[in-house]
Amino acid sequence: MSPSLSLRTAHRGDAPEVDALLSRSYPTLLKPDYPPSAMVMAVPLLARGDPSLAASGRYYVAEIGGVMVGAGGWSFGNPHGGDMVEGLGHVRHLVVDPGYIHQGIGRRLMDRILRKSRAEGITRLECTSTRTALAFFESAGFVAEEVTELELGAGIGLPAIKMTRDL
Repeated sequence: MSPSLSLRTAHRGDAPEVDALLSRSYPTLLKPDYPPSAMVMAVPLLARGDPSLAASGRYYVAEIGGVMVGAGGWSFGNPHGGDMVEGLGHVRHLVVDPGYIHQGIGRRLMDRILRKSRAEGITRLECTSTRTALAFFESAGFVAEEVTELELGAGIGLPAIKMTRDL
């Protein structure tokens, strides 16, 4: 019998393991949808989680047999800056280990994000999706609003899609 999937709220101590998950996932998952230059320049910057997010009580990890195979959460504040808007939340760093995609892990994390954000008064969620995750977010009820560039540092960006979903 194989171990079952468990979800839990992340804590600050999970930040290094979340970074490791992002670092092993993004290069593999994003490779078909982005040129090598984006992979070399943007992915190392994209694969750094925000330790305060892991400690926020609004970030969740998925584990199988004690191994982190997925993570994701949400925040009130916009990760790209700007004013906070009442009722608006932002999906943050939703990722699944490449060896575990298409097994419902992302869906379970998204269901948790939707339920918990709604319980805290969120009526609309935004996310900045990679090209790779576009179909996943659409299947979760998000609508593409605009093509954008995720700015990761001085002159380093990654083409992305701003998406929204009403709750």
